[in-house]
Amino acid sequence: MSSTLGPISCVTIAAPELQHMIDSYHLHLGYQLVDHGRLSPAQAELWNLPNLAGRRYALMLPGGDGQTFLRFVESRPNHDYVAFRHMGWNAAEFMVQDTDGIAARLNDSPFEIIGPPADLSFSDKIRAMQALGPAKESIYLTSFKEKLPEFDTPEPKHYVDRVFIVILGGESCASINDFYSRHFGIAPAAVIPSVISVISKAHGLPDDARHDLAALTLQGQSFIEADRMPPGTLPRLALEGELPPAISMVSFTVSTWPTDLKWIAPPRALPQAPYYGRRAGVCVGPAGEWIELIEA
Repeated sequence: MSSTLGPISCVTIAAPELQHMIDSYHLHLGYQLVDHGRLSPAQAELWNLPNLAGRRYALMLPGGDGQTFLRFVESRPNHDYVAFRHMGWNAAEFMVQDTDGIAARLNDSPFEIIGPPADLSFSDKIRAMQALGPAKESIYLTSFKEKLPEFDTPEPKHYVDRVFIVILGGESCASINDFYSRHFGIAPAAVIPSVISVISKAHGLPDDARHDLAALTLQGQSFIEADRMPPGTLPRLALEGELPPAISMVSFTVSTWPTDLKWIAPPRALPQAPYYGRRAGVCVGPAGEWIELIEA
């Protein structure tokens, strides 16, 4: 059975200050605003958050190009949220042309560098850095020194290109592997003990501590990185009637509409991007993550 999930269609971030998010991603990462407005009642009902109707939102794309959106939605933040101390969507990973170059660009910007550029512990052909954005969202900025046969990755047309990996923190890689394999036919990914400095730092662990990591391969040159979170990691809690903090949900195209998932509200078709009239629904994954599925 081949995977029915992918590519990544949209990463939704709860935005305390919408214009600040738009300006930050445009000025420092080169993303272009492609749509903005106020959430319709139908959109708010899809998320089972009727009070969000009328809230402002914005959609952005790398250089205004492609089909993997960033969506910022006005939402009151939960100030208890601390990056990498909670389960769920930990980070969005962008393919970039030059990791060290973008690090220099982010000095004196709204993005706080929390992990300077470094080669990955399991491959010196991949270089990455980590930063916190204005809404406490974590982003990884990753470049490949050469094409690796084991990873079908996109070529970055823009200095900062699309999100090609979303990072999910859970109790175990096994539970994440099991859920996505059972519901979407994704081949279980091998678990690799890896240095993940931002998790270690957030939990007061040694810099060289190793954490289980598994890279689940989706359709459309997209991946979910499953990270096993340390003991003491907290659930991600939203304020009542609001989106989960930081990275609220990730949207994926799905080629076979699932019948065995529990939806937070009845699925529906919506006219605007990223749906374009297609049916969508939201379910909750094994780490409490919100998964928005959009029918292909």
